Amino acid sequence: MSKSVLITGSTGAIGAATAKIFFDKGYKLFLHYNNNEKTAEELKEKFNATLLQWDMQDSETIKKKLEDFNIDILINNAAITDDAHIFWMRDEQWNSVINTNLNGTYHVTKAVLNNMIKNKSGAIVNVVSISGLIGNLGQANYAASKGAIIAFTKTLCLDLAKFNIRVNAIAPGIICSNMSKNIDEKSYQKIIPLGRFGKPEEVAEAILFLSEAEYISGEVLNVSGGMVR
Repeated sequence: MSKSVLITGSTGAIGAATAKIFFDKGYKLFLHYNNNEKTAEELKEKFNATLLQWDMQDSETIKKKLEDFNIDILINNAAITDDAHIFWMRDEQWNSVINTNLNGTYHVTKAVLNNMIKNKSGAIVNVVSISGLIGNLGQANYAASKGAIIAFTKTLCLDLAKFNIRVNAIAPGIICSNMSKNIDEKSYQKIIPLGRFGKPEEVAEAILFLSEAEYISGEVLNVSGGMVR
């Protein structure tokens, strides 16, 4: 029987690439989305997936949708940005990013853990960011959310090891996606040793690796082309 994986934020560049690589490996896919129904339906048809819809800030819906939900692997990928320098940042910007990225990750993880614990098996991969490792100008909310998920990852590693559940994180650098479409790649060539932005498929490969590496837990794998080292 094939293993199953739940990918949150599946309609984004990294989410869609991750869906493809797990599909190619024979996994059964459960794909979460919020607003992008068109792309979600395309992924459903392409990968024979089951779609799940919710707002990452809606904890009650998350609990209801994932009640008694049984999966082998959870990929916490859903995230938003709403950038501003701290002195211009509105409370709504801070709260929406923290509630979506950090609190949403908590609620999804908590909802699927019961069955993982019963099965004494599972893997969780949290998609964070180099912003959570080193900060980033104008991203106090985003960096704080990702840095907190790194700490969450390391704590869950300890909490869940006795149930044979592994928890790791991926910290992408600048990846070709909607989030980076307004960033000039040439201006970053000197500070990225590999001289280019990453591809979503390259992040997906790292996610798959950590989901299947049976003796790795509590790690944060930096996927930034050497930008952070």
